[in-house]
Amino acid sequence: MSASRPLVAIGLLGPTLDAGRDQKRWNRWRPSVGLHLQDDLVISRFEMLHQRRFDNLAEGLAADIRQVSPATRVTSRHIEFSDPWDFEEVYGALWGFAAGYPWKPDEEDYLVHITTGTHVAQICLFLLTESRHMPARLVQTQPGPRRGPGDRPDSGDGQASLAGTHAIIDLDLSKYDKLASRFAEERAAGAAVLTAGIPTRNQGFARLIARVEQVAAATRAPILLGGPTGAGKTVLARRIYELKKARNLVDGPFVELNCATVRGDAAGSALFGHRKGAFTGAVNDREGLLKRADSGVLFLDEIGELGLDEQAMLLRAVEDRVFLPLGADKPVLSDFQLIAGSNRDLRAAVHAGRFREDLLARIDLWTFTLPGLAQRREDIEPNLDYELRRFARDHGRQVTMNREARARFLAFAAAPEAVWNANFRDLGSAVTRMATLAVGGRIDEDLVREEIARLHGQWRPQADAGGDPLDGLLGAAADKLDLFDRVQLAEVVRVCRRSRTLSEAGRTLFASSRLARRTANDADRLQKYLARFDLDWERVRG
Repeated sequence: MSASRPLVAIGLLGPTLDAGRDQKRWNRWRPSVGLHLQDDLVISRFEMLHQRRFDNLAEGLAADIRQVSPATRVTSRHIEFSDPWDFEEVYGALWGFAAGYPWKPDEEDYLVHITTGTHVAQICLFLLTESRHMPARLVQTQPGPRRGPGDRPDSGDGQASLAGTHAIIDLDLSKYDKLASRFAEERAAGAAVLTAGIPTRNQGFARLIARVEQVAAATRAPILLGGPTGAGKTVLARRIYELKKARNLVDGPFVELNCATVRGDAAGSALFGHRKGAFTGAVNDREGLLKRADSGVLFLDEIGELGLDEQAMLLRAVEDRVFLPLGADKPVLSDFQLIAGSNRDLRAAVHAGRFREDLLARIDLWTFTLPGLAQRREDIEPNLDYELRRFARDHGRQVTMNREARARFLAFAAAPEAVWNANFRDLGSAVTRMATLAVGGRIDEDLVREEIARLHGQWRPQADAGGDPLDGLLGAAADKLDLFDRVQLAEVVRVCRRSRTLSEAGRTLFASSRLARRTANDADRLQKYLARFDLDWERVRG
């Protein structure tokens, strides 16, 4: 233990051993109090883990700890489980605390107190410390000699009796290769949940999912999901919730709202609820989605469509866990995690005065931009198989593709002319159409050719808008370009014209390479590319 770093102790409140009996609480040894009476342990902070039903006991214990160790700051941490002898339930609750706690092993030393709690809880604390989910050492306390009558905690014999003794167990974990393997498997399982079990062959997307898994397990801070329509933001938000639920990090529901579907009072009422008579048509009280998401996850898709008033109310709810329903005088509490989705450039919306800068700063802590299907063409084949399985599940009819049909569809799907404007929605719709028309449950080449023609027709109006995208941009200089440069530049211009901002176009064009270039600026890269042809954003956009 470093003498220069503060010492943090973590322990479960013991409802039996730690409980005081009014004035008799100083007449017997209590483990959590005794831990803070050890002469060679100067504890700067005590993280007291307990269930909400023991809040009153926790307050009394915290007061007693402060009395014997005034320099110690006591923090209550709620963990919930219904059966303290259920190994899986207790481990999940403690794992959730460990995964979400802001460990700073370079700045603080940690002790995990394993004297309180059931034997199941003690074993779980040992396992989590052994696995380095808790980067700590173990400390065990035991009673001292019996006290004499009239002894007080500040007297010599009384102090020794109340303190008891302690032993520190330092685990050397460097040699536990099986543990490392076990937790690698755990991370892989979490990634599988986030991808719905669909393997990804795109390295950039695999890295993004791994980081999402890490963040989802470690924090309840807001998460912002960006990316084009149909890239899977809603699906990923629900999968994040399912991952947190499986690991006992949330116990409330998943609640979602597409903010583009509500405006004005309807938006405020849907989110925050209202009291009867708050506005015309408010004939009854309404709870609101923020309250419904208490202890769970609230997903607000297209958050950029919220009005400025609703944005201000949401900011307070995210920061303080309190909000005021429409027409109410009394604030309402709700402890939810926010996941926001947007296919718009919110920074551009801030500059345009359509989005609050302070709200963006609050929800932009963890931002993940999902690539479109055109940037993940190597993932089309596993997603094709997934869509076929989903069709079978939803319709109760197994459908397959013959070898030639499958090869033809995948070749088309991976070709540059397949623009996948609606991303995975396009792919899902295509599979549904082919599977529905498949005679005898088998998709053949004729159905694939028919679907390819349909998709081409669906995409052509956008692709052909304005004819050759280089017309009017380069003039006679276009004839001097190599075909290679002309084809590449034409596609870049098409992407720019489909994008709302320079940054959005840059993210689309450099979706894979930017993950390998940590300091890369997509907008700057695109500007420099256009400058090679004497072009800039305004000129390309017309």
